[in-house]
Amino acid sequence: MKIEDKLFLVGFKPDESASHLIVRSQEVCRYSCPRKLCTTFCPAQVYKWENDSLSVGYNACLECGACRIGCPFGNIEWRYPRGGFGLQYRYG
Repeated sequence: MKIEDKLFLVGFKPDESASHLIVRSQEVCRYSCPRKLCTTFCPAQVYKWENDSLSVGYNACLECGACRIGCPFGNIEWRYPRGGFGLQYRYG
């Protein structure tokens, strides 16, 4: 089974008032991180490098925390979403 098929089985109820993923400084991403590691180690591909800035699609987050651990500069702030929001399993 491909990862895309597995990701289809989860949903996400976004908290429109505040994202649970925050990039502290776009400048750190832009100038200090030539490999843009967050775009490769996130299993849900939440982070994308577009038009010279990092975009965060937090509504696809699997809440694994890999971004917080994997960023070599500690530039990603990750926390669980508020109660009632976040990852929701569609089946099972």
